Amino acid sequence: MKRYETIVIADPEVSEENRIALFERYEGIVSQGGGLLVEIDTWGTRPLAYEIKKKGRGFYFRLDYCGLGALVDEIERFSRIDERILKYLTVMTDPEADPDQIRAEMDRKKEAQQAEKAEAAASEATEESAEPAPSETSEPATAGETESSGETPSKE
Repeated sequence: MKRYETIVIADPEVSEENRIALFERYEGIVSQGGGLLVEIDTWGTRPLAYEIKKKGRGFYFRLDYCGLGALVDEIERFSRIDERILKYLTVMTDPEADPDQIRAEMDRKKEAQQAEKAEAAASEATEESAEPAPSETSEPATAGETESSGETPSKE
């Protein structure tokens, strides 16, 4: 099995709902083709270097997946006929990818993200409990109490 990346530029005027449906369609194509979808990385709306179909901006996203040549053909066929897609480009990133190793790597990333979220939530809870309540704060010291030497500053 080989690993591929397909960079897709979609019409920026497509609604968020249609964009999510587009991502789900790509996920379906990969799963039906016997491949493994590693990641859909959204880059957001960016200006284009030149106009494509009279559009000056495009919504960029990257598909990272493993599969065979027939899967790439189907993804490119869908990208070619879908009106929401302005441009696409597919590049092979690894000619001999191991899907089991990639799945294990994906699982490790998920576990690390979950641990990071739990750690952030715990530190946030600790910070909230460490802050003193408004009634516990001491009153500010007066000017006479802050002077340690008792002398008044001289004016020169």
